[in-house]
Amino acid sequence: MSHRVVITGMGIWSCLGKNKEEVAESLRLGKSGIGIDPARKEIGFHSTLTGIVPRPDLKPYLDRRMRNSMADETEYAYMAAREAFEQAGIDNEYLLANEVGILFGNDSTGKAVVDAYKRMDEMKDSFLLGAGAIFQSMNSTVTMNLSTIFHLRGINFTISAACSSGAHSVGMAYLLIKQGLQDVVLAGGAQEVNPIAFASFDGLNAFSKRMDDPQRASRPFDKTRDGLIPSGGGAALVMEDYDHAVARGATILAEVTGYGFSSNGLAISQPASEGSVKAMMRAMSDANVTADEIDYINAHATSTPLGDKAEAEALTELFAGKKAIVSSTKSMTGHECWMAGASEVVYCILMMKNRFIAPNINLTEVDDAASRLNFAFEPMEKDLNVVLSNSFGFGGTNCALVLRNYK
Repeated sequence: MSHRVVITGMGIWSCLGKNKEEVAESLRLGKSGIGIDPARKEIGFHSTLTGIVPRPDLKPYLDRRMRNSMADETEYAYMAAREAFEQAGIDNEYLLANEVGILFGNDSTGKAVVDAYKRMDEMKDSFLLGAGAIFQSMNSTVTMNLSTIFHLRGINFTISAACSSGAHSVGMAYLLIKQGLQDVVLAGGAQEVNPIAFASFDGLNAFSKRMDDPQRASRPFDKTRDGLIPSGGGAALVMEDYDHAVARGATILAEVTGYGFSSNGLAISQPASEGSVKAMMRAMSDANVTADEIDYINAHATSTPLGDKAEAEALTELFAGKKAIVSSTKSMTGHECWMAGASEVVYCILMMKNRFIAPNINLTEVDDAASRLNFAFEPMEKDLNVVLSNSFGFGGTNCALVLRNYK
C-alpha cells in the first residue's frame, strides 16, 4: 500500500530571515541576504562575499550541557526544528508518546574539527577538550543532537550528498513514509557559514569576486555570472503520512508527490545535463505529472558558469515552450550548500501558500543556453499548484522533488 506524504510544519533560519514570516517577505520583495565578511580577507580568502546568517541565542531554550554538544549548523537546525514542530502542532507530550524519525542533510563540520585541533595544540591534553567536542565534530552532529533534544525514536541518520544533501533527506523521508515505515519524520538540511567551512571552495576559485556590490553578486543564468556566494543556515520540515495528519487534526501545507535522483558518473566536479534530466523525469513520473503541469521550477542554479549552463540545457530539453516559470532563489540567498535542497522546499511552499513567485534577481542578460526558458525577473503574483525543485552536487549527485499545493 502506498501512503500519501504531506508536510504539516516548516522552520527556517537563513540569511533571508530568522523565521517563515521574515523569509516570505524577503522572497516576495526579492531582497538579498548577501554581504561582506571582512575577516575572510585577513585569513587569505580571495572573495569576502557570504550570506549573512545571524547566530541564534539558545540560552532561553537549552541548558549549557546541551548547547556544548552543538556545532554552528546544529544551532541553526535546532531553531528551524522548533519552528517546524510548533507549526505542525507537535509538542513535547506528543514526541514522548509517539515515534518520530529524523533525517538531515549535512556534509561538513569544519569549524568544530579545527577548534578541537587548536585546543589540543595549545593544551597538549585531550582531557581538556571537553565532553561536547566529539558531538560537535561528527558529521551527524545535527541528527544526534536534535534526536536527543526532541526525544526522537524513529529513523535517525545524516545524509551526506554534497549540495543535494538537504533535498535527498526530504526524498528519503518521503520514501519511508510512502512505504508505511514511518508516520512522521523531521527532515531538513543544515550548513555552517564560518570561513573554515568554505576555505577550500575559495581555493577552487568558485566564488564571485563582485565584492563592490554584494547584493548583485549572485547572478544565476546571467551571462556575466562569475561564481557562487557561500551561505547556509538551517531548514526543517515535518513530513507526515496523510491519514495520520488528518487523524490528529493537523493543518496540511503541501504534499510531496515525486522524488527523482541520478548520478552523473563523470569527473568529481563536472555537471551534466543528462543526469539532471534523468532526475527531473524520474520525479515527474513518480508524481504522475507531465512537464505541461509544472507551474514553477526552483532551479538549483548557483551562479557558476558551467553549472548554470548544464541545468539550463536540461531545463530547456524538458520545459522549452511550456508554461513553467523558472527562478533560482540562490540569487538572493547565495548557495546554502548542504541545506539548500531543504530550504528551497520551504521557499517553494511559502510561495505556494502566499500565491507568488520569487524573482531571479540580478538577471539582466540571459545566458544563451537559457534563452528559451520563462524567467521571473520580478516578483510575480501567481497561483501555484505543482512545483519542481532541483538540487545537484559535487560527485554528480542529482535530486529533484515535486510538490503539490494542498488547498
